[in-house]
Amino acid sequence: MSQPLILSGKEVARTVYQDLQPRIARLKAKGVTPGLAVILVGDDPASRVYVRSKSRRFENLDLISETFTYPADISQAQLLDQIGHLNHDPRFHGILVQMPLPSSLDEAAVIEAISPEKDVDGFHPYNVGRLTSGQPTFIPCTPKGILRILSHYHLRLDGKHVVVVGRSNIVGRPLSILASLKNPSGNATTTLCHSRTRDIFAHTSQADVVVAALGQAEFIRGEHVRDGVILIDVGINRLADSSEKGYHLTGDVHFPSAAEKAAAITPVPGGVGPMTIAMLVENTVEAAEKLTA
Repeated sequence: MSQPLILSGKEVARTVYQDLQPRIARLKAKGVTPGLAVILVGDDPASRVYVRSKSRRFENLDLISETFTYPADISQAQLLDQIGHLNHDPRFHGILVQMPLPSSLDEAAVIEAISPEKDVDGFHPYNVGRLTSGQPTFIPCTPKGILRILSHYHLRLDGKHVVVVGRSNIVGRPLSILASLKNPSGNATTTLCHSRTRDIFAHTSQADVVVAALGQAEFIRGEHVRDGVILIDVGINRLADSSEKGYHLTGDVHFPSAAEKAAAITPVPGGVGPMTIAMLVENTVEAAEKLTA
């Protein structure tokens, strides 16, 4: 096959930020600067990296982003109290609690404590319910970013068979729902695979579109997909090597072998990752528009 189309999340993210500029300008003309409050509990290194990346992007766009950092032993009551304050703080239009939380905290209760109007991650049960019924308020950032990449490159899901590998509430489950909805970005037949699925590769080998979101390095290889497949790689994994850094980043797809079969494929890094942050910014701007209308 010829070389696949590389689906650059960096390129799509740039267009997102360009499109947001007039919306941000209109808000600022009214004296409103979109603001995001990020809650970071504990000292998970990956979480700190993600939070820094998000904060840097907000600063580059001259938006408000403030990180509230707490020790891993914060009590449930203290954390819920802090979220309650942020729900009523007019400086912040979006609230994001960086996951995962320490095991001592009830993740579901924390998510439910966030006001649905400020739930820019789209994880609150109210927003999940609206998503499921095709009336989303806030769409989770990574699934939204994946659909935006496909739209940017004019890759329609209509009538296609989409296999999603990974059933997390952050990526796999909402994406499988969104892809199946009756709307211009959906209308696909979706299969959701997970750790208990028998013969996952029997499903991936039949798919028109495969979304790898299971957090296992290079799990999907060329022999597991058909010719002409569209591959969306959500994974970001560190593999040790002999380089100066001592590692390199790779996705859940084995890029060299899969690229020989694919019609289109996202790279790692530079694929889905930049879009997750772009959609967070977009959701925060949307929240500011709604809260100050």
